[in-house]
Amino acid sequence: MAFKNEFGVIGLGRMGGGLARQALGKKMKVVGLTREGAPQDLVKSGLVEIKKYEEFLKNLERPRAVFVYVPAGPIVDKIIDELAAKLEPGDIVVDGGNSYWGDSIRRHERLKARGVQLVDVGTSGGVTGANNGACFMVGGEREAVARLEPMLLDLAVKDGYVHAGPPGAGHFTKLVHNGIEFGMLQAIGEGMNLLERYRDKLDIPNTLKCWRNGSVIRSWLIDLMHEVYLSEGGVTKVPAFVEDTGEVNWLVNDAIRMEVPVPVISQAVMQLFTSRDERKEWARAIAMMRHGFGGHPYGPNEDIKRERVEGRVGDFYR
Repeated sequence: MAFKNEFGVIGLGRMGGGLARQALGKKMKVVGLTREGAPQDLVKSGLVEIKKYEEFLKNLERPRAVFVYVPAGPIVDKIIDELAAKLEPGDIVVDGGNSYWGDSIRRHERLKARGVQLVDVGTSGGVTGANNGACFMVGGEREAVARLEPMLLDLAVKDGYVHAGPPGAGHFTKLVHNGIEFGMLQAIGEGMNLLERYRDKLDIPNTLKCWRNGSVIRSWLIDLMHEVYLSEGGVTKVPAFVEDTGEVNWLVNDAIRMEVPVPVISQAVMQLFTSRDERKEWARAIAMMRHGFGGHPYGPNEDIKRERVEGRVGDFYR
């Protein structure tokens, strides 16, 4: 039996809250629980706010679907175990966060023993997608997924849904997706660096605008680069420190265990680490060794710079 147009959600932040807003706008019933209290715009839009897991039972008809949108880690185990203890056989817990796929497989087996299914749903599209139509990569047993599918299709952007495979497959495909994203971000970032350092001043905003229209590299990321470049007045005001939640580190470890080469994704992760390295002991160590074997000076040196530039005979940049 497919689910009615109603579901529960734990975690009403950017993604969980966005999905709830979209569902409420489509006249679905949403029952929500969050530690900080539900945003008032959701309550005004019709969200049924609850304070305890057992309240899902009286506010949702069987079989129930409860989405969990919280950061990956031990908190997910705590929530789904406490939630599953309150739910009834046939109910489904949907982990929509960025959990590790191996954890999802283990959680699925643990909940299945209680008669409760776990479906792992990798969710992409950012806040815009959550609010207007997400991209769902789903892992789980066919029967459980089939019951959720009509509701997920209604919340997804057109063609933005796939039942990728058995338990764990949703979060694995989302993890690969995130790795590809890192590689794309790094390539665009390096391209921006080249544009900014060209010998003449370029019209970078309109170059980005041009790339958005008909070019081979047109994409949502190029769209975002153009829009943020305009809003920030260039790149110089933005801190160079790049933060992330670490999921792609898992993917690089998986690739090593699988013996699958991922040089671009791996290098993108390393570059992220480099952005955070204010101390740069590695660079100091290299300078020390170069000084030791070649007498190279420490720090900037105009004579060496001139040698570096003028040593390229026939170079266009001379």
